[in-house]
Amino acid sequence: MNFEEKFNLDVENLKSDLAIEDMYITDEDISMLKKYSTNEISLNEAISNIIKSNLD
Repeated sequence: MNFEEKFNLDVENLKSDLAIEDMYITDEDISMLKKYSTNEISLNEAISNIIKSNLD
């Protein structure tokens, strides 16, 4: 299984788990997770993006 397949499988599992709690992730969230998983952004940057998007 290549990275993209594994990532997509993990995202689908995450979506399912969050939906149980009435929480949903957007395409922007997925894009940020992908950037974090490939070390394009740090954990601090990801957290800052989440906080920023919740303030908008």
